[in-house]
Amino acid sequence: MIRLARVGARKQPYYRVVVIEKDRARNGRSVEVIGTYNPRTSPATVTLQQDRVEYWTSNGAQFSDIVAKLVKNYKPQTEGEPTPDKKTSRKGVSSATPKKAEPVAAAEPAAAAEPAAEPEAAPEAPATESTEPAAAA
Repeated sequence: MIRLARVGARKQPYYRVVVIEKDRARNGRSVEVIGTYNPRTSPATVTLQQDRVEYWTSNGAQFSDIVAKLVKNYKPQTEGEPTPDKKTSRKGVSSATPKKAEPVAAAEPAAAAEPAAEPEAAPEAPATESTEPAAAA
């Protein structure tokens, strides 16, 4: 059976994806650890050894309901992709690095782009002038 074994501290769940005999206890001796699942990150982090999952399923291992969903939605992480940060650390303080404020000079070019929209309104003004001479005649 391929299922989750909880290894996290109290109120801090963290799971290992393990191959284990079906009649053993949840955290009993496993045959092999083939991945991890961390629900505390945003989004939840799943790591699996795809080759070992395929090996065990070809030898008759069955997924638990939760692991079947994890494997179905699993997308391997590429090399350049950063790992997601934890939501909060143990003391409730964010572990993500604080973002620095952008320089003020970067906001000025964006403001310069706004007046470019005003020339589009200019063709409407000659149209109102052409209606005045028609009314005078």
